[in-house]
Amino acid sequence: MAKVSREKQDLLAYLEKIETDYLAEVSKATADRKPERDRNLKQAEEETKARLAALDARIAREFPRYGELTQPRPLSVVEAQKLLGADEALLMWLVGKEESFLWVLRRDRTLFQRIALKRAELDAAVRHLRLHLDLGASSNPGKMLGRPFDVARAHELYRNLIGPAESLLTDAKHLIIVPDGPLQSLPPAVLVSEMHKVPIDHREVAWLIKKYALTVLPSAASLRALREFDRGSAAQEPFLGFGDPVLEGDGSAGEATTKGRRVPGALVSRGLVADPKDVRKMEPLPNTADELKQIATALRAPAGSLHLGAQATERNVKQTDLARARVLAFATHGLMAEEFRGMAEPALVLTPPDQGTELDDGLLTASEITQLKLNADWVVLSACNTAAADGKPGADGLSGLARAFFYAGARALMVTHWAVETNSSAALTTGVFEKATKGLSKAEALRQSMLAHMQRKDIPYAHHPAMWAPFILVGD
Repeated sequence: MAKVSREKQDLLAYLEKIETDYLAEVSKATADRKPERDRNLKQAEEETKARLAALDARIAREFPRYGELTQPRPLSVVEAQKLLGADEALLMWLVGKEESFLWVLRRDRTLFQRIALKRAELDAAVRHLRLHLDLGASSNPGKMLGRPFDVARAHELYRNLIGPAESLLTDAKHLIIVPDGPLQSLPPAVLVSEMHKVPIDHREVAWLIKKYALTVLPSAASLRALREFDRGSAAQEPFLGFGDPVLEGDGSAGEATTKGRRVPGALVSRGLVADPKDVRKMEPLPNTADELKQIATALRAPAGSLHLGAQATERNVKQTDLARARVLAFATHGLMAEEFRGMAEPALVLTPPDQGTELDDGLLTASEITQLKLNADWVVLSACNTAAADGKPGADGLSGLARAFFYAGARALMVTHWAVETNSSAALTTGVFEKATKGLSKAEALRQSMLAHMQRKDIPYAHHPAMWAPFILVGD
């Protein structure tokens, strides 16, 4: 599958080059054009499109689940309704330049609604709320946590986005969200369904997560792939975890980003291999070891299920039989594509070797993740971030890292929207698995873990949504 995927990517890049060259050719003055070059470019375009069509047919035939996730055929309303449970609702938005649209599906009824929200207005609202949430984007996280979240703006967004569908949601318990545009950069849990007229205590706010369990999907059609092709994990072991990489940074270089750490301003790569010396400059994350140990305890995982410190290497990830684990977790730094000079794709940071190779340079990239073989009910990425450092929306809410794990065989992902405070991250993830082992669905386990976190007194500002809302559940 990885080979076919790479071949398709290469063909798409080649097709783009052909079309660029052809546009340049036809833009020339008539006297300067060469008819033979026109013909050659058109012939190359047709041949490349034919090869792409053949590859798509092969993907659909040999790798149907992958095909449904990457190029899902549209679902009819009736097909989608048959996939929904009685207490589920599917909400999907299309955000346009001048207006937007909302679709809501229940098993027995539907709603299609025009929304008076322009893309620029939604951009501004999401960016405003992100700047009240993202610890890594704030110049003074303590000050940000000490002031109330903008509940009024979050409620206004709820009224515009979900308010028109309230009559269809009265008996729903689980919302399946398909976001679009700026909405991909905001977890729906922080929307506010009711507005208080008294001074706000964050614990008393009518957060959307108090009413519904929430799941995010990359597209409505992906629901078919996840539910029709999924037969449950046959993995024998409960858990594998990688984290607490051996790093040597002291926080003196670069900008603060995920998990409050600092990274070098550039990760200089040599071809496909990053320089381990630059990777090593990132700050260590000792608390991630405790986070993974607590998850292992909650899942009653045997000794040997954790790969920490010097064992948390890219080589070990690639050479370990990951398909034997029902839950796979990474607790480390996550880097987004082009976040730093020299990075062409997102990556997870692991313990770097002395000498970098294609097998192991300390960065597990998205393209390398797609080549892993997983059989996991859950993949936890307590690492990644899906919006720009200034809170600007527009980054794909299913980051390249998350999508790569999906393709590798994960059924559901728990990923983060912004920099995660370490104690809160550990409390939320371990809480999820403690509740999931009691028979709750993934979405309900995450919901209850968030609600419990709001009430904690032992973690400063635990009630603030910046602390409890970064995680979202992606998948089924």
